[in-house]
Amino acid sequence: MRVLGIDPGLTRCGIGVVDGGIGRPLTMVEVGVVKTTPELQIEERLLLISRGIEAWIDATEPDAIAVERVFAQANVRTVMGTAQVSGLALVAACSRGIPVTLHTPSEVKAAVTGNGRADKAQVGAMVTRLLRLDETPKPADAADALALAICHIWRGAATNRIQAAVAQAAGAGR
Repeated sequence: MRVLGIDPGLTRCGIGVVDGGIGRPLTMVEVGVVKTTPELQIEERLLLISRGIEAWIDATEPDAIAVERVFAQANVRTVMGTAQVSGLALVAACSRGIPVTLHTPSEVKAAVTGNGRADKAQVGAMVTRLLRLDETPKPADAADALALAICHIWRGAATNRIQAAVAQAAGAGR
């Protein structure tokens, strides 16, 4: 399974692509960020990010897309920008018929580190270890995007297996 993880942000939108599956090694395909500057108008920034996300999807051809679920913060302006970028990712995935799943930050941290309250350094260190990288991807948004992809591979694959087993059991009971 190839998963494209997106850590939405208006200044830096982290994007990471991971191949793997339950019981199979994880491999980083590519990682980076789509950047914009605050000097641009919001619509220009969103257009640049949208084009960047679409280019990543088209170049890497993921089987699924995992996006960080927006959570409430004290800074409403930050939440708004993050939510807008998250929407761009959802539309890009849907328009291509690619399944998309939202994962909470604590869900991603728990999947990757075993601790839903892990800090960015812990997440980065575990991403580096799990993907057998020489160094932690920078900036942290890039490492977070890889963590999202890893979380989805492990949790999404498990969920799909459970759903298939339930469907098979329901069919056998007829």
